[in-house]
Amino acid sequence: MDLEKHPAAAAAPAVAAVGALRASDADRDRIAQILADALAEGRLSAEEHSDRLDSLYAFKTVGELDVLVRDLPAPGAGTRQERAYGPEGYAGQPVGTPAETLVAVCSSSSRKGRWRPGAHTRAVSVLGDITVDLTEAVFEQQVTEINVTCVLGNVEILVPENVTLRGYGSGVLGNVEVHGEGAGATDPHAPVVIVRAFALLGNIEARRKPGARLVDLALKLRERPGT
Repeated sequence: MDLEKHPAAAAAPAVAAVGALRASDADRDRIAQILADALAEGRLSAEEHSDRLDSLYAFKTVGELDVLVRDLPAPGAGTRQERAYGPEGYAGQPVGTPAETLVAVCSSSSRKGRWRPGAHTRAVSVLGDITVDLTEAVFEQQVTEINVTCVLGNVEILVPENVTLRGYGSGVLGNVEVHGEGAGATDPHAPVVIVRAFALLGNIEARRKPGARLVDLALKLRERPGT
């Protein structure tokens, strides 16, 4: 057999080309959902999920992302045990749902109280102040990403103590601080908030609010079989 004419050999360059493409937000959403499903089903430990999630936002290409889920089934495969943090049950936000955007231009803007953050929230501050308060939020997905751009302004993000907080960002004559250390969430199914930030002559701070606890998470822990 002429190996060069074999269909698999012909497809190999195309597959390699796709793997070399730069990953998009939609690509990362797809991988994050697979990882969340695997964690809920017990296929990944909390530590494995954390390690892969960190790599998810560090890797640049589609091929690198696919390595993270090569040993996992696609979303919906097999028996799924979906987790919920809101009182009405699971209502996961589909990939492609428009992100909520907060904008403050020479003004102030805030999102707080009892609200349901989507998988993506954008915050843009230009000579303005923005507060994203998640301490009373109802999380309908495990991974919530907040993209922040701050120019000559201030952005503050607050999360409950029992939510995992991670951050990636940079500043140009500005300041980006994500205080993800501390007790954090001990439950492997706790929500994860990821902050991706850029500050130009501005200040961005994400931190846990002392004393604030995600009540819905505590309720769901009591509802688990065997507890």
